[in-house]
Amino acid sequence: MNYDPLYQPYPSYRVPVYAKKGVVATSQPLAAQAGLDVLKKGGNAIDAAIATAAALTVLEPTSNGIGGDAFALVWTGGKLHGLNASGPAPQGISIKALKAAGHSEMPKLGVIPVTVPGAPAGWAELSRRFGRLTLAEALEPAVRYAEEGYPLAPGLARHWARAADIYARQGDAAAGRAWFETFAPGGRVPAAGEMWRSPDHAATLRRIGESSARDFYEGELAERIHSFMAEHGGYLTKDDLAAFQPEWVDPISVSYRGYDVWEIPPNGQGLIALAALNLLKGFDFEEKESVIAYHRQMEAMKLAFADGEKYITEERKMGVTVEELLSEAYAEERRKLIGDAARSPEAGDPRASGTVYLATADGEGNMVSFIQSNYMGFGSGLVVPGTGIALQNRGHNFSLDPDQANALEPGKRTYHTIIPGFLTRGDEAVGPFGVMGGFMQPQGHVQVVMNTVDFHLNPQAALDSPRWQWTKSKTILVETGFPQHIAQALARKGHDIQVALDPSMFGRGQIIWRDRGSGVLCAGTESRADGSIAAW
Repeated sequence: MNYDPLYQPYPSYRVPVYAKKGVVATSQPLAAQAGLDVLKKGGNAIDAAIATAAALTVLEPTSNGIGGDAFALVWTGGKLHGLNASGPAPQGISIKALKAAGHSEMPKLGVIPVTVPGAPAGWAELSRRFGRLTLAEALEPAVRYAEEGYPLAPGLARHWARAADIYARQGDAAAGRAWFETFAPGGRVPAAGEMWRSPDHAATLRRIGESSARDFYEGELAERIHSFMAEHGGYLTKDDLAAFQPEWVDPISVSYRGYDVWEIPPNGQGLIALAALNLLKGFDFEEKESVIAYHRQMEAMKLAFADGEKYITEERKMGVTVEELLSEAYAEERRKLIGDAARSPEAGDPRASGTVYLATADGEGNMVSFIQSNYMGFGSGLVVPGTGIALQNRGHNFSLDPDQANALEPGKRTYHTIIPGFLTRGDEAVGPFGVMGGFMQPQGHVQVVMNTVDFHLNPQAALDSPRWQWTKSKTILVETGFPQHIAQALARKGHDIQVALDPSMFGRGQIIWRDRGSGVLCAGTESRADGSIAAW
């Protein structure tokens, strides 16, 4: 990469980390170390990614869990592979049934928005196809942390307490009892520095490892999930679980100033990041901290989101193709809409023209970009009793309007927010990157790519750079460190600029780049979280 490794223009206590034999970067220090331990035991980057992901269900349950979904981009053997391990809606659910029950939109919490969890099957499939160790060996660090316990980090404790407050006020008291028994033992949530352990979680992870995840989908764990959902009026059944298989997909990309930026195809929102970059490559950006640079990025992001909201759902259900949305002709037409003033986003017609992220790399050239989530923190606010399985609420993103592309249907995957990213140049891997955080994710991807490619920042500086986030209409949130004079100038262009005090609103990211000559790995991690890099 063409950057000065010591150039870091934004305040930070961190510098990039260099290594040769292996790197694991994620949002939780103990989880990063778990992945590195697996590398040192003879595993490869894929084994390390699985170990880190499983450990994060224990070490950062505020953002993901065994009952969530996952996506991965895997570079191995000189080729990039995509894995979609997101689960569909249950076969027994429908718009008609929910409207008859009095729902005008998909609930956020409880049993109704629970979709088939895909993460355990995703771990097993990655291990089967590319792993060097057994799945049980890769999950061993996670099992150990669940059994023995660990002290909470400060950021984790803050989000944990916030979730408990939400579930106490808004959750299903009967169905959510096991959540409080698991995550608020003795009637209180653990504080920073206090130990928390979950023997049920450990037993479940052990079953998943020993059965290559089949117990989760066809065995005793499946039976427990089925019984729990049936008891509380949910739709997910053991038949839905047994029918699930993760899907290997062809990653999608756009060319951006000599690099190829890769994402998972829909039902993920990575397409939005690519669409925005496709617009932005038509402009020259000579200076990062300029009003026009930020303005164009924000306008391109809004246009891409408008198309994403209208079209993205499970790919076979989309009314347009990925190729149409990413075509040069459509980008040229959409680019004309970016003028000197802020505007509210509108979708075009191309036919006419709560999450954890981790990155791993080993000394053999394997690299993994992996993301996993329960959505909106812990997810549905439900834990299957006796298992430690916190269930996701991914179905909340479905629309109950049958005319919408992302309308709820039995067996359909919803519009998904979690997206891993990857960068290549020619036929060589540059490396994995990601920025978690709901609808911030494609915006974070665009900002990280531009910080790297356009503005030549090293991985840590690219992550530390002040971020912005479009939320609706002309509203843009900016961090407290965002240049004030630029914020004022953007407001004069019509943007509704609002300063957000909570840094977690702007996502949490990791990057690993590989030097194409020496093979040396250079990594950065999120300064807005408890993030850490474990290197060898």
